[in-house]
Amino acid sequence: MSVGSARTAAKASIPRPRGRLPVIGDVFGISIRTPVQNSMEVGKSLGPIFERRVLGNRFVFVSGADMVAELSDDSRFGKHLAPGVESLREIGGDGLFTAFDDEPNWSKAHNLLAPAFTKSAMRSYHRTMVDVAGELTEHWDQFVDGTPVDVSSDMTKVTLETIGRTGFSYSFDSFKRERPHPFVQAMVNALSHSQRTTLMRSTALGRLLTRRSDHRNLADVEYMWAVVDEVIRSRRNSADTGPEDLLELMLRAAREDDPNRIDDLNIRNQVVTFLVAGHETTSGALSFALYYLSRHPEVLAEAQAEVDAVWGDEAPEFEQVAKLRYVRRVLDETLRLWPTAPAYGREARVETTLVGKYPMSVGDWVLVLIPALHRDPVWGDDPETFDPDNFLPERVRSRPAHVYKPFGTGKRGCIGRQFALHEAVLVLGTILHRYRIVGDPDYRLKVNERLTLMPEGFKLQLQRR
Repeated sequence: MSVGSARTAAKASIPRPRGRLPVIGDVFGISIRTPVQNSMEVGKSLGPIFERRVLGNRFVFVSGADMVAELSDDSRFGKHLAPGVESLREIGGDGLFTAFDDEPNWSKAHNLLAPAFTKSAMRSYHRTMVDVAGELTEHWDQFVDGTPVDVSSDMTKVTLETIGRTGFSYSFDSFKRERPHPFVQAMVNALSHSQRTTLMRSTALGRLLTRRSDHRNLADVEYMWAVVDEVIRSRRNSADTGPEDLLELMLRAAREDDPNRIDDLNIRNQVVTFLVAGHETTSGALSFALYYLSRHPEVLAEAQAEVDAVWGDEAPEFEQVAKLRYVRRVLDETLRLWPTAPAYGREARVETTLVGKYPMSVGDWVLVLIPALHRDPVWGDDPETFDPDNFLPERVRSRPAHVYKPFGTGKRGCIGRQFALHEAVLVLGTILHRYRIVGDPDYRLKVNERLTLMPEGFKLQLQRR
């Protein structure tokens, strides 16, 4: 028996949906637009491990806490690029997120860029983050008359501007534009296209049907590359030494013949990766957090009281962000319910058996379905309830390891985790300190999936405090 391979002997031991058809597989009930939420629903009836076959592709989903704990063992398992992630290589090539484990540029880039996420580096980014959060509040101050603001759109502006300026000293002028920067629309189009067409491309008919949209997608991707190439070119053409950011680390390594230097194509791939992954997931986390705060007035009041007490009336210093412990718990709980990067693949490095039941050969792989893991029974009797106290220190210590994975796992986990957390807590604190936020009582959460997760159609009314 084998998990995640084409072998058939494992079918009897791994649950699957009813009604499988020859060739096309488990297509009844499948949703191309919301595959994560659809798989969460399937898992409720089939359990913490199940398989789905679609157009010749086999997927094994795992969410049990005991299974994920074993899959987190880097001596037995490594990163696997599932089809949805591998398709993103069309955008980011062998960037940190989409590189295969054995590609040399992954280790080179990781070693080269790790210093950009140390505490001292984070301190150097703080003022820029404060400035961008200030641009958000200047923008939102125009709407304190009760005009609703589009939360997801504005959080995208904040996070894109932040990674652009801190990582590459490049401004997208996000709050000076009436419409989002074309890079954002091209990115959204490319991510949505990737999700819709990944499975279809596995068949000749599917490739024929997606030909027209593939041409449109190529135009979007080429536009993204052109923007990034201009960022790199403008830095190289500058007479001054660049600031100590991600781009300067890469360009200096090339100039100085560093052993970890990467070529121009990989520099582009890394910049694209950070611009996309460095803002898309954080904007979703901020949007979901504001949704839950608007729905839980007692949590909102406690979070605002903490911000007022810790920050006072001055712009926060670097150390004061980490002191917002309750706001951080709000964010952690938000990422428990809706981890914005909702799945990751794990591949067997050695012949092994998962939880003593499911043999895996070298190369066999599974998908960890993070939202389902975060609703495992270890989270209590009502894991759907939003409760920031789930992250009180004593509760964290009482839970098994490896039951909370919003940033992935192992050496291929998110390199920018601390960057994202600092930015998100800072932005949330800034909003809570300045505004009373009111959500539409008739709004029902709708989660948009474009490989990352984001609330759709969520708006807030603002009042100055």
